[in-house]
Amino acid sequence: MRLREGAATRILLTCDHAGHRVPSNVALGVGEQDLCRHIGYDIGALAVAERLSGALDAELIAQRYSRLVIDCNRPPHAPDAMPRRVDGTTVPGNAAITPSGAAARVAEIFMPYHAAIEASLDRRAARGEATVLVAVHSFTPQHRDYPGARPWPITFLYNRQPALSLALAAILGERGVNAGLNVPYEVDDASDYAIPVHAERRGIVSTLVEVRQDTIGDAEGVAAAAALLAGIIPLALDRIATP
Repeated sequence: MRLREGAATRILLTCDHAGHRVPSNVALGVGEQDLCRHIGYDIGALAVAERLSGALDAELIAQRYSRLVIDCNRPPHAPDAMPRRVDGTTVPGNAAITPSGAAARVAEIFMPYHAAIEASLDRRAARGEATVLVAVHSFTPQHRDYPGARPWPITFLYNRQPALSLALAAILGERGVNAGLNVPYEVDDASDYAIPVHAERRGIVSTLVEVRQDTIGDAEGVAAAAALLAGIIPLALDRIATP
């Protein structure tokens, strides 16, 4: 899905795990209850991204198929791009997937989504615009594959370009918010796609935002998170003096 295509602002929002749809020709072998859990998609992320898009008048490109079908923030060849087991749940349809079946998911879901992002970035570059990429995600308060406390209500992830993430976390820290950096995950070339490929290869300022799901479990929480981000992203960009 796409919102505000051609918006004037330099910010491009993406949401890799926006929904839990499953194509009719794919049999994952898991129930709707699992698809609607955090293993199926980033709960609340799309709602926050949509509100943020409106607040910033920013283009949003979102991918609404379940991350269990294909994780669009993983290189397609990554072991967990079509995970066989996640957070204690087995995904039989991925354990039994054939090479042709995997290739079909890449061609039908992964490639069109990232082609849309590439096309937007190409148009912006042709106009001489200095784009800022903000990838919107959410994380569960607990995850058995990643033990340990997750006390941060919001975190910012980066790889080779830390400036925007550091500025965002610093602004929230000054306000008494326990904002994390590169937690509960880290961005790298082997396990991530959007930031390394779309931002770093082009030299685009970027951050991956992770919002803890229990803080955006209702409309009030979504609105608060979007308002918070809409307020601090421009401040952070001013702080790092992007062109």
